[in-house]
Amino acid sequence: MKYRNALLIVLLVIIADQALKFFIKTHFSNGDDVKIFGGWFRLHFIENEGMAYGMKLSESVMGKLVLSSFRLIAVIFGFYLLRRLTKKGYSKGAIICGSLILAGALGNLIDSMFYGLIFTDSPYACFSGNYENLRTMLQSHNPGAVARLCNWGHGYGKFLQGKVVDMLYFPIVDTQLPHWVPLLGGRNFIFFEPVFNIADAAISVGVITLVFFQKRFIHKTGSENSENLVTQ
Repeated sequence: MKYRNALLIVLLVIIADQALKFFIKTHFSNGDDVKIFGGWFRLHFIENEGMAYGMKLSESVMGKLVLSSFRLIAVIFGFYLLRRLTKKGYSKGAIICGSLILAGALGNLIDSMFYGLIFTDSPYACFSGNYENLRTMLQSHNPGAVARLCNWGHGYGKFLQGKVVDMLYFPIVDTQLPHWVPLLGGRNFIFFEPVFNIADAAISVGVITLVFFQKRFIHKTGSENSENLVTQ
């Protein structure tokens, strides 16, 4: 698989990820929840200052800077590694997974690097609400509670201090646990509870696929062809 094809995968994921984030950031109040398919697929706008699925390294500004800097270094190394994989003839599956992981890391890095510079804040406030569909939400909520693009450097934060936009929410199971369940009995249980974005999904798909198919993917196509010639 050629390096430019791997870059195309990265580009397509970034375009999809950033397009959805821009729409959510400029049309949703922080905390808005909109049903897309029944109650199991929703768009729920939240922002986080940490890692995938809302995890955090630290509550401090320094923790945010360390995490964003680490992401930047990891992405730069990721492009170098992806190029090496393609040059050495690794399998198409391994390169696609690597491209997805790199695209996901870059997608969230873009938020951290630039969103604080180009967007006004999206404060979590009483303006947010639960809506039955997207049209109702767009007609009903307060436009003043929605972030907007601003002049460079006049946003809510500084370079590398932007918040990551999350919106994909799949509460497939939302029920109350029976009282006989130890420790958790009687409590509300939601699966899948984390809110994430396309970049997070790309990382997860790439990593999980590599874990399950590592024996099939982690090899060089050139070596495989050589083995076939020897057996023949």
